[in-house]
Amino acid sequence: MADIDRRRAGLLMREAGLDGLVLFQPEAFHYAVGAPSGVATMWGRAGAAIALVPEDEDRPVAAVVSDHAAGGIRRANPEAELLTHRIWIDMLDVTGVKHAAGIDEAYRRSGNAGPRPETFNRSEAFSRLYDLLNARGMTGARLGADLEFMPAADFADLQAAVPGVTWVDGSQVLRRTRAVKTPAEIERLIRAGRAAEAGLVAMAGAIEPGASLAALSLAWKTGAQAYAAQNGFSLSGHWDYISVGPDLADMAARVTSGALIKADVGTLVGGYSSDGARTFTHGRPSDLALDIFMALEEAFLAGLGALKPGNLFRDVHAAAMAAMQKAGFQEYARGHFGHSVGGSVGIEEWPFFSASNEEEILPGMVVALEAPFYGQGLGALMIEDMFVVTQHGAECVNTLPRGLIDLSQR
Repeated sequence: MADIDRRRAGLLMREAGLDGLVLFQPEAFHYAVGAPSGVATMWGRAGAAIALVPEDEDRPVAAVVSDHAAGGIRRANPEAELLTHRIWIDMLDVTGVKHAAGIDEAYRRSGNAGPRPETFNRSEAFSRLYDLLNARGMTGARLGADLEFMPAADFADLQAAVPGVTWVDGSQVLRRTRAVKTPAEIERLIRAGRAAEAGLVAMAGAIEPGASLAALSLAWKTGAQAYAAQNGFSLSGHWDYISVGPDLADMAARVTSGALIKADVGTLVGGYSSDGARTFTHGRPSDLALDIFMALEEAFLAGLGALKPGNLFRDVHAAAMAAMQKAGFQEYARGHFGHSVGGSVGIEEWPFFSASNEEEILPGMVVALEAPFYGQGLGALMIEDMFVVTQHGAECVNTLPRGLIDLSQR
């Protein structure tokens, strides 16, 4: 099932004067079609998989896909109209063939005979897109493409291969559509957040003098995977940025008394990534670390106070910055205090809690609010939680205490 909210997408397309979105980025394709785009997208070029999302939500999504991926996509979304192009992988249905002599005839019957491209034929894929648009009467349409993804050379070839279409950048429409999550997306993110937090609990249990950064990372990963298994779901990925001690780049660091241990971590469920962070020590940290962390706590709470529907993303940034400055950190200049989370490329997803972001905070958004400080020679300090925005406020996904936790006191 596709995650895209067709009603919201249609509304945003009408506001932008678009007749449809044509999506080339693999993650955007999956979002719109509800199935992986296939191996041909590994080359990072436009055309291997293309999704057409009409402005009219009553018209089904259509796609141009590789012949290798088509079967899986049809099973995942039987309603989607598919046209195919050939890729380098030679694959044949040999059901009923008993002897090697019958293979050539099977190729001929399938229409699958003939040479294949080195990877995939971009011109053929764009030609199939033109056929699709022509069949739908959209060859003179105004269409938005996800140009934030598309290489410039591919866009030039697209314009030549699909004449008559007015191509514009549809990236913002796609980003704004994705910013408000469906219940299924929210459930994936909550599961991912809770698995990551279970990993932090396991990691905390492994923190002791002499413990290596690598051992802490393994403990976190093992704890997150165990939580997922115990709760009947699987992780599609995981990541961690853990630092130990005053040298932020020392990947061979070991825990010493009072050293800062920052863990910024996330797991993925169905391609949707959580994001959260805590800071630990084993022994009393320095007075400087305590002073900075106290200011970060105030900034986090100030930002959280502004995290409510109807406010703007910039309001959260302004509140957090004002708190840092009030605490005496006049030169602290954080570019953003968090972001949306989801299933697009990377961990951090637009919109950001930045000074210039005038996007409105809306119910259904899932965001990560963060207050970090990185000090080479001191270490890293960070608080980060995920929140689901509701009609009345923001519900926190996380349950661990936000304080600077001294594990020597356990």
